[in-house]
Amino acid sequence: MFPIRDHNPSSRTPYVTRLLVAANILIFLWYWTAIDTERGLQFFFQTWGLVPAKAMVGLELENAFSSMFLHAGWMHLAGNMLFLWIFGDNMEDQFGHVGFLAFYLACGLGAAFGQVSADPRSFAPMVGASGAIAGVMGGYLLMFPRAKIDIFFYFLIFFRIFPVPAWIVLGLWLGLQVWSGFAPSSGDAGVAYFAHLGGFVAGFVLTFPLWLRRGGIAFWQRTHGAPPNPQTEYALSPSHIPKVGRR
Repeated sequence: MFPIRDHNPSSRTPYVTRLLVAANILIFLWYWTAIDTERGLQFFFQTWGLVPAKAMVGLELENAFSSMFLHAGWMHLAGNMLFLWIFGDNMEDQFGHVGFLAFYLACGLGAAFGQVSADPRSFAPMVGASGAIAGVMGGYLLMFPRAKIDIFFYFLIFFRIFPVPAWIVLGLWLGLQVWSGFAPSSGDAGVAYFAHLGGFVAGFVLTFPLWLRRGGIAFWQRTHGAPPNPQTEYALSPSHIPKVGRR
């Protein structure tokens, strides 16, 4: 199961969220079509991705920024952009356009710090926006724990879309990152779990002063833990399992 949309439109146009999505897609299309060999792609990632072993000795630190806009494949890109699209607009609404951009980049740096600290000897390049987006999710959890997120659930021959509070969606996601990060085989998965955790913690911490300025607990009580905008309602999809009545 995975989130596909929220019920919480922003009160202002999320220009920065759209710009980040567009930038990630265009950069991906540029190098994915320009580099036609696997060896060339690996060299590109080694050049512009964040390599923990190099960062530990002060080399290529600027790659902490460039790595946020690189992705290893179509599904990597699509998943990250979906999560940014779902959670980014409401956080941009709260921080403002410039503030949200600074917040996003700072979360990406927090993600880089998390991964480098966890695996300082690694020469595997870290690429992807997921660490920065994890920071957006961390901030979202603090600001809007009861916002409705639609989950797409499928199992074998049926599927269903149903709304779930954000604290459940993000709590399960965070638990999965912790479980996977400390699993014995985590290094074989090719996923920077500690970048996700570092970004999430950075986003939560950086959002905390904003949450306090909004009123803290009083903000939750005033907004019922959801973005303070009229909610969008969708026609949710039923299961495709046929119903059989009693004889």
